[in-house]
Amino acid sequence: MGKVICSASMSLDGFVAHDDNDPGRLFDWYQAGDVEIANAGDLPPFHLAPASAEYWRGWVGDLGCLVVGRVLFDITDGWSGQHPLDVPFVVLTHEAPTNWAHAHTGNAHFVTGGIEQAVARAQEIAGDRNVGVAAGTIAGQALAAGLVDEVAVDLVPVVLGSGHRYFADIDPAAVRLGDPTVVIPSTRVTHMLFPVER
Repeated sequence: MGKVICSASMSLDGFVAHDDNDPGRLFDWYQAGDVEIANAGDLPPFHLAPASAEYWRGWVGDLGCLVVGRVLFDITDGWSGQHPLDVPFVVLTHEAPTNWAHAHTGNAHFVTGGIEQAVARAQEIAGDRNVGVAAGTIAGQALAAGLVDEVAVDLVPVVLGSGHRYFADIDPAAVRLGDPTVVIPSTRVTHMLFPVER
């Protein structure tokens, strides 16, 4: 079984999106270099700096499934059934959609229980590969439940001032991270990976 890893681009003041869910300049590093990285589905390719490209290939290469919340699913329309990382995704929701136009792709799996059931389903799908957990409410729930092995941060040199935090609605006492095992400076971003201490 692989690891469970929260991952997100984050501002210097700890936000992953504005209040209206727009990431703003947090994704500028996706187009800050010359190394073309293809995406699945409708998303155009990234153009990453060499250090970011190497980091990105490692992250995506080890990924077997994602866990996301209903808000992100609705904002993206479930990526039209094909996530840009080309992996299946588990959507934690109170109610699964009944007439989603892209259900036929089979890439989306809806879980109406709690975060434990969503992560377990993602691990089942991922097999020996890693499970990625989206930032925000889902990440906070997973970390508080003791389900997260590592926290990945793509730290972007911008200040948003307000918005959605990386970990939403979580007791700070539940966050115990070790020293970073990865620190990669790159163009418009620094990639970091922290183990979760239990």
